[in-house]
Amino acid sequence: MNRLLPSVRQALRLHRFRYYATMTMTDHAIAPPAVPPHEPQPEDIPATNISAEALAPAPVIPATEYGKVVLAPMVRSGQLAMRLLSLKYGADIVWGPETIDKSLIGCERVENPTTGCVDYVRTGLIFRACPPREKSKFIFQMGTAAPDTAVAAAKIIAQDVSGIDVNSGCPKPFSTHAGMGAALLKDIPRLLSILTALVENVGLSTPYALPISVKIRLLPTVEETHALVTSLCKTGISKLTLHCRTPPMRPREPAIRDALAGTAKICKDAGVEFFVNGDIKGWDDAQEVIKEYDIQGGAMIAVAAEANPSCFNPNHLGGLKPWREVVTDFMLIAMSVENPISNTKFCLLNMVPGKNQMHKVLSRAKTYRDICEIMGLECTYPEELDLGTLKTQRVRAQEEKDAQIQAERAERQKKLAEFKRKKAEAEAGEQKDAEEGSNKRIKVDAEERSNSTTGAAVAELAATDMLLPGSAAEPVQAVV
Repeated sequence: MNRLLPSVRQALRLHRFRYYATMTMTDHAIAPPAVPPHEPQPEDIPATNISAEALAPAPVIPATEYGKVVLAPMVRSGQLAMRLLSLKYGADIVWGPETIDKSLIGCERVENPTTGCVDYVRTGLIFRACPPREKSKFIFQMGTAAPDTAVAAAKIIAQDVSGIDVNSGCPKPFSTHAGMGAALLKDIPRLLSILTALVENVGLSTPYALPISVKIRLLPTVEETHALVTSLCKTGISKLTLHCRTPPMRPREPAIRDALAGTAKICKDAGVEFFVNGDIKGWDDAQEVIKEYDIQGGAMIAVAAEANPSCFNPNHLGGLKPWREVVTDFMLIAMSVENPISNTKFCLLNMVPGKNQMHKVLSRAKTYRDICEIMGLECTYPEELDLGTLKTQRVRAQEEKDAQIQAERAERQKKLAEFKRKKAEAEAGEQKDAEEGSNKRIKVDAEERSNSTTGAAVAELAATDMLLPGSAAEPVQAVV
């Protein structure tokens, strides 16, 4: 029978309603998931005997709404591999790490057909994205202190992202020393001019059609915070995130939510999507905060996502996954996008419990092959790229440099030894020649002295013979 009787369809609807009614879901939770594809669909269920109860109309399940739960921007934990893993586990949107606008200007956009990634490269890798896998849910966060450079950088990255966010909450010196991050909270006119420039040049009403957003921290008083939010909403931004801590506060200090309800109302009245950040532990915790403060938008997760990105998975769908499963998923994604080994190792050490033996072993790993061997995985990372962490590469480069210096030194010593040998041989030859010459001179001198002695003796003998009496020789008389 290809078509079901109406009574059969009603029975199925009733069955589903009773099933979902037993689930512990609050009125602000996500709507019940659809029937999984592997379960029998209505068209495949054969007709059966239907009871009278099944013929009664099934109650209508009210549609439920839930707020978005998103990955917060984090300098090291917001890189590509972690963004993709967060999306896999249910994150609605992912923010990228803060990237300085000036670092993008002058970059070359390089596509990798093997991984589908796009690299922005200058002297080195500045930023990596994977548009086929994340573009529709990826917000690029920018560190900037000037409208012109912000617009220039936004136009460069626009084709690979779905929104531009201005960081005006980071309290770290590398950001604030140049007037970026939390420093903008002390220069509100500059912040407003940056957002206005972005909205007018790359915003939704332009050919780039990018929603512009901003992430801020609390000001000293609730009134100052609300006044700032009101001004920011007038610039034309689409989203606003409030980190419920002041710039000097550290993550270990509890978030302050005194200004949250008022901020949510201001954004709601202005039509700006609002996100709360600070001490959000997971999907279910996010929904409670969203409902409590009537937030039209969502909540950001940071620290909890660093430890276990499956925190985006609702409890009624299984909740947190075991860390071993999470790190395996992460490694597979990291290798698929050729994530830098230093970032991969950093993220893994955040996800593996510190007291576990694997944490100690991983801390000594230097390459993807080392990590895969420890985890029992097949390594698919290109061998020619598996050069180790930056520290390992620096150590290896230093070792190679030292080895080269030693080789050059040994070569110089060899040449010096050869030079000394030849010099010694030359000196020995010269000495031999000198000795031979000296011997010749001595012999000649001896011969000369011998000849001289002989001649003198002969002359003396001859003179003696001439003077002896009765000599046969007679003196010659001179003729006058």
